[in-house]
Amino acid sequence: MTPKPAGPLSRSVNVERLPKDRAEIVVEANPAECEALARDFKVPAIRDLVGRFTLRGSLTRLHAEGRVEAVVTQICTVTLEPFEAKVSEPVEVDFTNADILEGTDAEDVDLPDPIVNGRVDFGVLTAEFLALGLDPYPRKPGVAFDAVTVGEDPLPFSDLAALRAKLGGDKG
Repeated sequence: MTPKPAGPLSRSVNVERLPKDRAEIVVEANPAECEALARDFKVPAIRDLVGRFTLRGSLTRLHAEGRVEAVVTQICTVTLEPFEAKVSEPVEVDFTNADILEGTDAEDVDLPDPIVNGRVDFGVLTAEFLALGLDPYPRKPGVAFDAVTVGEDPLPFSDLAALRAKLGGDKG
């Protein structure tokens, strides 16, 4: 039985089959995967999504380093116009074999990401770091937010002070 993918982009790799000293993993999302991720991330479009990872370490302690890059269409928070922006997010993640920690006190400690059944999903890793690289308040290049001021803000009780003055001033 094959486990269900964790999201629209899945590239599960058996780390036991990787070269022992150093390995390279490249994840390239196809147009359908990019479209599904764009829906998940609530952006108009994603294209040219690539995750490149260099792996070092052992089967019980694996270190992944690399970069996730894509071109993302976002909506400007000032003008509400769509625009394209490049995302380039560095990646540095450690993985450990979760099975060796089962039943120990180490289960409750903040640990590296798990290697589950000898596998790591580099598609999910690519999607996660793309999400981290998205600007939560995107602005089209060259657009600045200018605060609008209509006039001087009245003091909170200025209307009451004017009424008091009109009714006879300060008698007390």
